[in-house]
Amino acid sequence: MTQNDVAAPCPVDFPALQWRNADAGDLDSWAALIARTAAVEKPVWFEHRAELEQLMESRKNPPEPNTVLGFDPDGVPRAYARISKNKDGEKAYGFGCVDPLWQRRGVGSALLGWLEARTRQRFAEDSGAAPRLRILIEQQHQHQAALLARRGYDVVRYFNEMHRPLTEPLPEVVLDAGLELVTMEPGLSEAVRLAHNQAFADHWGSEPRDEESWRFTVNDPLARPDLSAVIVEAGTGDVAGYQLASHDPESAVTRGFSEGYTELLGVRREFRGRGIAQALLADAMRRFAAAGMDKASLDVDSENPTGALALYLKMGYQPVNRSMAWDKVL
Repeated sequence: MTQNDVAAPCPVDFPALQWRNADAGDLDSWAALIARTAAVEKPVWFEHRAELEQLMESRKNPPEPNTVLGFDPDGVPRAYARISKNKDGEKAYGFGCVDPLWQRRGVGSALLGWLEARTRQRFAEDSGAAPRLRILIEQQHQHQAALLARRGYDVVRYFNEMHRPLTEPLPEVVLDAGLELVTMEPGLSEAVRLAHNQAFADHWGSEPRDEESWRFTVNDPLARPDLSAVIVEAGTGDVAGYQLASHDPESAVTRGFSEGYTELLGVRREFRGRGIAQALLADAMRRFAAAGMDKASLDVDSENPTGALALYLKMGYQPVNRSMAWDKVL
């Protein structure tokens, strides 16, 4: 299949719902479906309307044909799934949910079948590699884990969500001579993107972020550049490291505390060993505390090759939740 071919729509094998691709007119009811599901399942993170709006703008993963919504006879969406994949990437990511009132009827299994079929199409369109689908779930959601295990998926990685109380004494920000810490601003965006791709080139599962992916990251509705920082080399202005933060004010209601979240933290290889990550985390804690937040939080690959887990523990972060990446070669 070539880029100019149009793939036939993937059917969903669950006739009790009517299925079609999502469009802009679905945003309110689509977000409401995800919120209803989250109210019962209580995930740490779930998609909001503003994030779904971003998805509608994607040229790399356009909603048609990479999303599907299932509607009941009254026209209420009860299930959804979507695929995200980089061109020539080694895996596709699957996302979705089923309304709690429609769970345990086989809808989730039908959605998984759609995700697998669409993943095969995407790999046929983009590359000749073996199709691989990856689904990330939290360890608390055992019903999802059971479905994935039955369908032949395997856990390939564990991740830890970590929190650091901001009521405890905060570490000092210490920089080597020749380094300067500045607040993240739009003029630094492209340099930080390139630095991120270099810093994560040796990280498991990481793929370079192209312009669209990066635009969605820095323009995410929850992004907080005022809580983010970049360390540059004095004189050259080269990016040595960065900490990009976000804040979800709604999560304070559901989780009972306010948190500043480090979305991305990276140090370019040639600058490692100079305390840059520690300085960025110390700066983040101080920014979060000054903004009135209770905790600093982040997620880390349990087998991170740079020793990040040990660093976070040393700086007072403690694991509070676990999630897993489940893979299946199709």
